[in-house]
Amino acid sequence: MSEPLTTPGEGFHPHLHDTEDRSNAPLRSRLHHIRAGSLDGDTAQSGGMRRFAAVSGKNVGSEKLWMGQTHVAPSTASSDHHHGESETAIYVVSGHPEFVFVDDSGHGGSEGGEPQEVRLRTSPGDYIFVPPFVPHREENPDPEDEAVVVIARSTQEAIVVNLPRLYALSPDES
Repeated sequence: MSEPLTTPGEGFHPHLHDTEDRSNAPLRSRLHHIRAGSLDGDTAQSGGMRRFAAVSGKNVGSEKLWMGQTHVAPSTASSDHHHGESETAIYVVSGHPEFVFVDDSGHGGSEGGEPQEVRLRTSPGDYIFVPPFVPHREENPDPEDEAVVVIARSTQEAIVVNLPRLYALSPDES
């Protein structure tokens, strides 16, 4: 089934007439088509990875959502970081990235409830949820292929706070 490609900036609006001039329509009154080759690399970055914005306030006028891609090179780990007040959902597109955080909830399986490093190993099709202010890092242990994930955040823009180490934040540090 071959459907024609849409033109960037075009959208379907059942309530608008075809003859109406939409050239000056505000960003929030139409659908936006963001092509894979036009993702915006001018985003907050962490060492060891590249983030690209697709849906953001800057790109399409979104107010409550940021969405894009992250690429982690082979045999690379990002710096330790968190995403501030933003909730982050991650969908693994390719590769087997690993997500590392410190579990200090006392439910990590260690005796005495001591904080311990947890490593989540993923595969394409898996999802990860990162709550606000949780320090973590992404790693790609594959020596040959980059890992690619799609990221969705609950804030308009990508918030990245790089950290000197992986640790649990105390309330006065958040």
